[in-house]
Amino acid sequence: MTEPTVPTTLPLDVPTLADVRAAAGRIRGQAIRTPLIRSALLDELTGATVFLKPECLQRTGSFKFRGAYNAISALSAEERAHGIFACSSGNHAQGVAEAARLLGAEATIIMPSDAPAIKRQRTEAMGAKVVTYDRATEDRDALTAAAAEAAGGAIVHPYENAYVIAGQGTIGLEVVEDLAALGLRPDAVFVCCGGGGLTAGVSLGIKDQVPEAEIYSVEPAGFDDTARSLAAGERLGNARASGSICDALLAPRPGVRSFAVNRTRIARGLVVTDDEALAAVGFAARELKLVAEPGGAVALAALLQGRADIRGKVVVAVISGGNIDPPMLARAMAL
Repeated sequence: MTEPTVPTTLPLDVPTLADVRAAAGRIRGQAIRTPLIRSALLDELTGATVFLKPECLQRTGSFKFRGAYNAISALSAEERAHGIFACSSGNHAQGVAEAARLLGAEATIIMPSDAPAIKRQRTEAMGAKVVTYDRATEDRDALTAAAAEAAGGAIVHPYENAYVIAGQGTIGLEVVEDLAALGLRPDAVFVCCGGGGLTAGVSLGIKDQVPEAEIYSVEPAGFDDTARSLAAGERLGNARASGSICDALLAPRPGVRSFAVNRTRIARGLVVTDDEALAAVGFAARELKLVAEPGGAVALAALLQGRADIRGKVVVAVISGGNIDPPMLARAMAL
């Protein structure tokens, strides 16, 4: 599979903390500054001081709006006039669709045919055109590149775009700032990981300010390409393209730019099972009154399963999204 194409007008290098700070200014007034929330039960269960960053409360229901708006607003009006193209199982799709709508651009999304119905419906409701593909047999990056080339449009890739990574990094800035207001610094941060764009952004926003903080990427079992890549020191792919309820985290391999950031900033890659992710969805709904999707709950699952030693530490877990079909939520609540 060839590496994904990115707009030639955007830099191909790795983003920095300065880019994250610039993104914070660009998205201010558009993205929601989600709060850090506490749970006495989580503290009791983990022996840590736990904060959750609920990006399920973000505009479009996931963190993806941050990076999408930052990237699309960085394009000129002329570039936006030829259309925005992206590939996504649904969360990046909604972020791109909403950002494009706000900026007066047309968006086309290449989406797997097995994506949750609620994600496709909401993407289309925001005005985007959805083109489906077979996740197991077709190359989404090649399809996206071909569609963008035919229209002369710009690609906003979910994790191979420096502006997208920088936009996601605003989460890390907010974590550091909001903890500092409480007189605290993060000791450990758990981040849901697919292609690694969120993890890379968060690590940029945190590690360059709090070097001692340990960043943990969390992935579903069988799709732990970042964990294996970190251990091997090189980008490795997954053997399968589908087969997990964590649909938001099924990237084929870590991104070139995201891995360039993550390989030097992540303490360790963690892995949870689908059952553990689903149990975390149920926990979030019952105990925290938060709606999370399985892929958005893997960081919380890693906390609940004790995947890292966090006793006595100040810990943050990002709940990255809450776009879940009602039957899946009901299944989680029944556990």
